[in-house]
Amino acid sequence: MQLKPDCIPCILTMSVGAIRKLGLDDTEAKNLFTDILKIFGLRGLEWNRTSPAVVEVIMKKISAAVNNPDPFHEEKIDLNRRVLKIYPFLEKLVKDSPEPLNTAVKISILGNSIDFMMPEGISTLEDFIINKLETTISEQGFAAFRRQLPKTKRILIFGDNCGEIIFDRLLIKTIKEHYNIDFTYVVRRLPTMNDATLREAYDVGLDEVATIIDNGIDGPLPGTVLKRCSSQVNKWVLTSDLIIAKGTGNFDSLEEELSFFKANQLKITFMLLSKCHPISSYFKVDRHTPIIANFFWNKD
Repeated sequence: MQLKPDCIPCILTMSVGAIRKLGLDDTEAKNLFTDILKIFGLRGLEWNRTSPAVVEVIMKKISAAVNNPDPFHEEKIDLNRRVLKIYPFLEKLVKDSPEPLNTAVKISILGNSIDFMMPEGISTLEDFIINKLETTISEQGFAAFRRQLPKTKRILIFGDNCGEIIFDRLLIKTIKEHYNIDFTYVVRRLPTMNDATLREAYDVGLDEVATIIDNGIDGPLPGTVLKRCSSQVNKWVLTSDLIIAKGTGNFDSLEEELSFFKANQLKITFMLLSKCHPISSYFKVDRHTPIIANFFWNKD
């Protein structure tokens, strides 16, 4: 999905929040923000780009300003730490659910919001999940996804944020308890925002349920562009029975490549939250709604 007017203030707000975390003095912060404001995509001069492409440029500027290729590493560690503490709670929610797979899918999607939450502690996160579990996901979308699982041998997942990857670990574990499916989980090659790299994925034990690979992209892109991915990733894309893309960044970038998926009869499921008007409008749902959207072109 290419830039919409809504995207510009959203990205600028994200930039301000990111700058606040860097420990810069007032002059340094202003200089960095002024540099960010020079980006064409944030001035309404380059509408044919995606939000992740613009954020990639911002991340390069931030990393250069603080001379650190992974300026939000500590935040990523904290996100994973917080979710790991409540992992037994999440497992129990799934185990006690009358529909474990539906609950695991919903929890995985809710993980997409963890970086937008107020950091008020673990109890807040637990309450948030319990409250949001009352929200239903599309029955049609979930049913279509579930119908694929008995005939699926290999699933490729494009992951997103730290913290969220632990929710995904629970989803993978739940699916594997019912179906004989191999999973490959793709993370970012280079750090960007609070997205997971190999380092964080191994730290939370994601390798216990899936083969982990990085996307091979040579920049801090918080999304997925197949032509920039490694040949290994592209091979997995073409040979997997089902592809799952988590989060808005992966949706924004991979939505641009749906013609490729259709031409190759590849099945892709997007799992994300409707955090903004463009996403809500695209999927015709209310804001903050968990989304499971399938793009399946072959008849089976």
